Amino acid sequence: MNMTSSLDAILSAAVRSGQVPPVAAIAVDKTGVIYKGAFGPSRMDRNDTINSDAIFQLHSMTKAITGTGCMQLVEQGRISLDDDCGPLVPALANPKVLVGFEDNGKPITRPAKGVITLRRLLTHTAGFVYEQWNPGMNQWMNSTGIGRADFYKGPTTCPPLGFDPGERWEYGINIDWAGKVLEAVTNQTLDAYLNENVLAPLGMESTGFVPTEAQRARMVGVHQRQPDGNITPVDFEHPRLAGHAFTGGGGMFGSADDYGRFMRMLLNRGSLDGMQILRPETVDLMGKNHIGDLVMTGLPTTRPDLTNAFDFFPEVVKKWGLTFMITSENMEGRRRAGSLSWAGLRNSYFWVDPRSGIGGAIFFQLLPFADQNILDVYDAFERGLYAALRKT
Repeated sequence: MNMTSSLDAILSAAVRSGQVPPVAAIAVDKTGVIYKGAFGPSRMDRNDTINSDAIFQLHSMTKAITGTGCMQLVEQGRISLDDDCGPLVPALANPKVLVGFEDNGKPITRPAKGVITLRRLLTHTAGFVYEQWNPGMNQWMNSTGIGRADFYKGPTTCPPLGFDPGERWEYGINIDWAGKVLEAVTNQTLDAYLNENVLAPLGMESTGFVPTEAQRARMVGVHQRQPDGNITPVDFEHPRLAGHAFTGGGGMFGSADDYGRFMRMLLNRGSLDGMQILRPETVDLMGKNHIGDLVMTGLPTTRPDLTNAFDFFPEVVKKWGLTFMITSENMEGRRRAGSLSWAGLRNSYFWVDPRSGIGGAIFFQLLPFADQNILDVYDAFERGLYAALRKT
């Protein structure tokens, strides 16, 4: 069985089983697409077939694209990785750390030790956390009534940190704030800057923050796994259509083809089809460990409707580069040491393996995150790709 047939079989069987919603997947090397497949209807209650150009909500797969824009500014000398971002974004100037709550539920904070830098934002060591994985932040939002859409309006609605900058790694809204730093440096919206300097040069014509009517028509429906294990289609309004701010940690939509082009740019160390958007040494820098002796840890869940607890590859040490998780060891039958990866909230995942010269991504639209059935399909897809490549 050739690569296409074997990977098609893995994905189509998963969708036919009813245990996962519709899926699209892509694998690339430096020169082009080596696999692409899509299976199922555009939504589980529709009698149609998902198209190869289908568009998905990328959620946190936005982060690597935002990081690319930020690193362009570092290359240009417009900001340093270790500059204090407070003078650029007032909400970051005098950070506070959440230390507890009074009996009446009022939050208790103290001044943070250390400053918020671009490096710390891009590596999730600045102290910002996500409420769905951090009980303290979840309680802070419930007690203050301040929602995620309000965080970026200014200092009074900026949430406190979960820990002092540089103290540890914890996944959070850090790259949302990196996007605000980019806007301050460039005097452009994140949407305008990334489209002009990343998306358009790479030919990512189906990726962005604000969908056109034609793009909305190509969007895959979203789903929710119920407590009994069944999958139910649900209505969803793209964040920008609801008037939310541009955020660098999420909010983009895109197609498998487009993300394949982004991964190929990384494999080619900053260039694609004659367009150089990052220097080779910058891409190399992004793929290095930037958290020192700190390690990426698993996270609990405070919102089981939104996310499961997760700890990717607990058998190996994970580090963090400039927007990417880095696996520090070879994984048998899978990616090599030094591979870069991350994911999106509705169970989309990607990895880029510079040593093997390949990358892959798989796209679902299902909550909660880290769905075990989908992780099993992701595992099978990755293993199937490497097994097929060993035979060719």
